[in-house]
Amino acid sequence: MTDRKHVDDPTDSPRRGDDLWHDDVHVKIATTDDVDRIRDIVTAAYSKYVPRIGRRPAPMDADYDALVKGGKIFVLKREASVLGLIVLGRENDALTVGNLCVAPEAQGKGFGRVLMAHAETTARSMRLPAITLFTNEKMHENIALYSKLGFVETGRRTEQGFERVYFRKALDRVSDVARCV
Repeated sequence: MTDRKHVDDPTDSPRRGDDLWHDDVHVKIATTDDVDRIRDIVTAAYSKYVPRIGRRPAPMDADYDALVKGGKIFVLKREASVLGLIVLGRENDALTVGNLCVAPEAQGKGFGRVLMAHAETTARSMRLPAITLFTNEKMHENIALYSKLGFVETGRRTEQGFERVYFRKALDRVSDVARCV
């Protein structure tokens, strides 16, 4: 379960928004019951990039049934409502974030950071020293956010017709995500 006390100092009050943290917000592994909502969130969040990229971003065409069945997706929920998701995997010495997505109506409230904190906690529990991810080079907002969260650009390359920017974040013992909240 990821909540405020797992992300930063429990004596420290939230610095943004009055509903940034709730006791009823938690991260859990997705189930097949979540798949339709996952698809809806991904479509709503990524549709704005279609004109910028000139095609559907890769997450819009992912096989979410298979990812859920494989235990790769974790959802952020408030009560029974899915607000966001993160797709996690492992590659060599790092936990990989295949997709981090928050419903447009829930964006700007720190939920992406909660999901990223869950990834850090997961990586540490697996004794992995880093998290890796990539984004499309035309998703400038993501590039800025990942840099702010302590990720370092490691390369750029074209894959499957997408211009991708790759990042890596070395983990220490204290959550760097918490320092950015």
